[in-house]
Amino acid sequence: FNMLSKLAIGAAAAAVASAADTNAWKQRAIYQVLTDRFSKCGSSNDGACTNLSNYCGGTFKGIQDNLDYIQGMGFDAIWISPVIDNLDGGYHGYWGRNWEQINGNFGTEDDLKSLVNAAHDKGMYVMVDVVANHVAPVDMDFGQIYPFNSGDHYHNKCEITDFSNQGMVENCRLADLPDLNQGNSWVRQQLKDWIKNLVQKYSFDGIRIDTIPEVPKDFWSEYGESA
Repeated sequence: FNMLSKLAIGAAAAAVASAADTNAWKQRAIYQVLTDRFSKCGSSNDGACTNLSNYCGGTFKGIQDNLDYIQGMGFDAIWISPVIDNLDGGYHGYWGRNWEQINGNFGTEDDLKSLVNAAHDKGMYVMVDVVANHVAPVDMDFGQIYPFNSGDHYHNKCEITDFSNQGMVENCRLADLPDLNQGNSWVRQQLKDWIKNLVQKYSFDGIRIDTIPEVPKDFWSEYGESA
């Protein structure tokens, strides 16, 4: 599982890891899917979303049902939202709450496996978005988070106010999201074990890594090797 070069996607920094070959990924046309906002499935597929600050009903099955549509536009890879359980309101996937559970709003573990298998059957790659910098906005109530449920799993509470100060960027909170301490050996290993298990369990072809500048570079090299 090799690390590819970093990509700038919008305002976010990203990295891609490949289960196959770096050059193969470079040849892929990647279609980003915000899972919750792409497609519902079944008879509930009609109607506009009335509350854009919460879930709108998009699912893994909805993506699977539209793989031919995506491929028909010339794409041969999809990039999906983070898949783990999120705090209420985390339709985007960046408010991780339980690293060991799939976000039930998107579907089940079997639904996710089915999506990946269906994409592979069509010769398409699947890239999953992942977060290792922060957790859901729970302030100091870390008991809501699993497995990072203790204060020593995080950096001290402070907010990033100067993005030219790399020490602050790495050790303080972005948008008041509790900042995981990768300098804690247990936290570091948990994150590396998690990404390895996620990729193997669901046969993902690549990962897009969120908030790269907010974490020390040496962690990312270990993280990529673990995947």
